Amino acid sequence: MAQPNNSKIVLSALAVAATGSFLYMKSSRRSNGSTSPTAITSTISDEYAIPPALKSGPYSDELKLAVELALEAGSNMTLHLDAKGTEAGKGAESKLGISTKKNDADFRTAIDVMNEDLVMKGIIASFPDHEIIGEESTGTGEVAPLTDKPTWIIDPIDGTTNFASGCPLTCVSIGLCDGGRPVMGVAFAPATKELYVSIRGKGAYRNGQQIHSTDDDDDDSKTLSNAVVCFEFGYARSEEGVDNMVNAVRRILKHGCRTTRTYGSGVLDLCYVASGRIDVVYTGIAEEGWKPWDYCAAMVIAEESGCSIRCLKSEKDFDKDGNIVP
Repeated sequence: MAQPNNSKIVLSALAVAATGSFLYMKSSRRSNGSTSPTAITSTISDEYAIPPALKSGPYSDELKLAVELALEAGSNMTLHLDAKGTEAGKGAESKLGISTKKNDADFRTAIDVMNEDLVMKGIIASFPDHEIIGEESTGTGEVAPLTDKPTWIIDPIDGTTNFASGCPLTCVSIGLCDGGRPVMGVAFAPATKELYVSIRGKGAYRNGQQIHSTDDDDDDSKTLSNAVVCFEFGYARSEEGVDNMVNAVRRILKHGCRTTRTYGSGVLDLCYVASGRIDVVYTGIAEEGWKPWDYCAAMVIAEESGCSIRCLKSEKDFDKDGNIVP
C-alpha cells in the first residue's frame, strides 16, 4: 500500500522516538462498502445488525458466528462492569478468580477462561476443521505457528486489568486468518456497547455504520505535532524496560504532539485509530509488544478503515508466522 505524505511524516518522527516493533496509524486510503445497517437473524439484535456488505460472500458465515459469540461473551462481563464501585459490587474484584501469569501485572480472571471456552466451543461446533489460537489456552507458552489453514485467534477479554477494575475500556476480540493472513475481525466492547466488524476488502463498521480513519475534509497535513499519540506500557518492570518505554514517550513529547493517551486495551487502541478518535498507536518498545490476539481482529478493522500498519524498524511486511519478512 502506498504511504501518503502525512503518514510518512508521522512514521519518521516516531521511528526516531522509539525502537520498537509495530506502528498503527491513519492513512488517507478509503475502503468501499455500504453504510446502511439492516436487521438480521433473531440471534443478533438490531443494534448490532451486520451491514449488508458483510452479509454474503467469503467469511460471512464466520463473521456472523463471531458476532454472536462476541455478544454472548460480552454479556458475561457486564455484571461485574456494572456492579464495580457500587454498594452491590463490594468485593467484586475478589470474586473474579484472579490468577497471575508472568507477574502481578499480567493476570487473568475466571471470566477470561469462561469466555475463551465459550468461543472455542462455538467455533468447533460450526467449523470443526478450523484451527484456534486463544490467549488463555496459550498462557505463557509459545504461540502456535500460524499455518495456511483457517485459524481463529481469540482474546476473550482484551484489557483484563481494565475489566477487573471496572473500567469500561475492555472488549472481546475474535479474528480469523486464512492463508496465513488476517481476513475477518470482530471486537465488542460491552460497557460502551460498540461492536466493530470487518471483512478484508469490504470495509469496517461500528454498530452498522461504516467507519473511516479520516474525515472527508482532512488533508494530508497531519504531522506528529498535531497528532493524538497512543501507547501502552504493558508488563515490563525491569529498569531497562521501564527506561525504554518512558524515554520513547519523553522523545515524542519533546518533539511535540497534540497529546498522548493510554487506554489499556490494544484492540480498542486500533479500533479508535480506525474510527478517527486517535491518530497513531505504537507498541514494542520493551516487553509490551503485542501478541497475535492483541491485534489480529483489530488489524483487519484498522486497515479496512484506511489505516496503515508498519514496522518501526523497516517497511517490511508480516508473514504467516507473524514475523517480519524481507
